Amino acid sequence: MMTLYSGTTCPFSQRCRFVLYEKGMDFQIIDVDLFNKPEDLAVMNPYNQVPVLVERDLILYESNIINEYIDDRFPHPQLMPADPVMRARARLFLFRFEQEMFCHIPHIEKGTQKQADKGRQVIRDALTQIAPVFAKQKYMLGDEFSMLDVAIAPLLWRLDHYGIQLGKQAAPLMKYAERLFSRPAYIDALTASEKVMRK
Repeated sequence: MMTLYSGTTCPFSQRCRFVLYEKGMDFQIIDVDLFNKPEDLAVMNPYNQVPVLVERDLILYESNIINEYIDDRFPHPQLMPADPVMRARARLFLFRFEQEMFCHIPHIEKGTQKQADKGRQVIRDALTQIAPVFAKQKYMLGDEFSMLDVAIAPLLWRLDHYGIQLGKQAAPLMKYAERLFSRPAYIDALTASEKVMRK
């Protein structure tokens, strides 16, 4: 059985929980207190961060790597495109999400006011830029739910929590977000702490 060491408020852990529930497989989730991390976490992950996936002798960290492994091990429903060209494009999008949006989350959560404000502005601009896509299609890659939707969902869930306010031009993005949030696997993967973020 797979075991996921997961932070209850960690957006990267939420990605992995989302995929595990989408796959409908047997797994175990161990909640990690991010302010009082267990000593063995640093042994499993040299960066002492969650999420960490353990399966027999395999230990993986970094949410996108974990999720691709789960997708390869349990290919139904498939979340990464089967076509090599589309798969490469999807990986490029995932990389861009990290470089252009998710890298600013630590600044918003723990940085100075100036760093936090800059992070909010960068994320707001990036999301506003992609919003028109969802006036024409249901998900990131068209009509099929994919790993790209998994990757961005935790950020969209936390917009109010992070103090990121989007304008009217982002309306298609917010409708897309509600589609993601209404998926049974998304609801099942939420922790009690994450539910509070939206109240």
